[in-house]
Amino acid sequence: MLLLPLVRLRARQTDRRTDGQTEMCTLEKRGNVFVLAITGPGEHRLNPTLVGSLRSALCRVREEPNCSALVTTAEGKFFSNGYDLSWAQNHRDRLELMSSELRALVRDLISLPMPTIAAVTGHASAAGLILALSHDYVLMRKDRGFLYMSEVDIGLVLANWFVTLIRSKIGSPAARREMLMKAAKLTAAQGAAMGIIDSVHDGPEETIRAAIRLAEELVVREWDGHVYAANRMVVLREVLDSLGSDEAVEAAANRASSKL
Repeated sequence: MLLLPLVRLRARQTDRRTDGQTEMCTLEKRGNVFVLAITGPGEHRLNPTLVGSLRSALCRVREEPNCSALVTTAEGKFFSNGYDLSWAQNHRDRLELMSSELRALVRDLISLPMPTIAAVTGHASAAGLILALSHDYVLMRKDRGFLYMSEVDIGLVLANWFVTLIRSKIGSPAARREMLMKAAKLTAAQGAAMGIIDSVHDGPEETIRAAIRLAEELVVREWDGHVYAANRMVVLREVLDSLGSDEAVEAAANRASSKL
């Protein structure tokens, strides 16, 4: 067994195709490292149910003492394929709720009193890529998956807070142009060369193992978690300040309303 379970959280929602119940995420612990996994073979679209499950897991993590670290990963071919736009459709309240919940999740990650690592074992698109970049470190498998900001391809305006977060994480203007204005589907190797991700690994198991190794190395430093979080919040102050609203979702909702 790779992981020694401390607690296993199950959040369930009705599967619209089967009327069954599906597990959304699990939380396990190995030593002082938490591993939060989005479960199942689907696209892991970020609707309020999934985001709520992730936030519940982070609440449990936050209760633990200092000297811990978090690894977030996902099963299947997707890390996350972004917002659940088919669920939101043209419903203004759903669009706003989806954005609000994701912004709250990003706040939770930024204020979490421990290092955080995203182990990206599949495609990370749009809001799904934003979720990965909300961690301190991003590791990715090299044999499958793209980093893809799809907004220009699908006719959506980028959220200001998306761009603020990306600017805080990716130093190269050329890399940001490739991601945001060209909507390039970047491999792990390309992402590493552009400074978008920190390291590349041979497959999903090795990516998760590498993320846990990194987490264990950071835990050994025995940092005060609350000081670590306070410093992260200073470093990402502009991101936190930008999370108060989502002008892009408000504009999309207004456009949708005008067509009714």
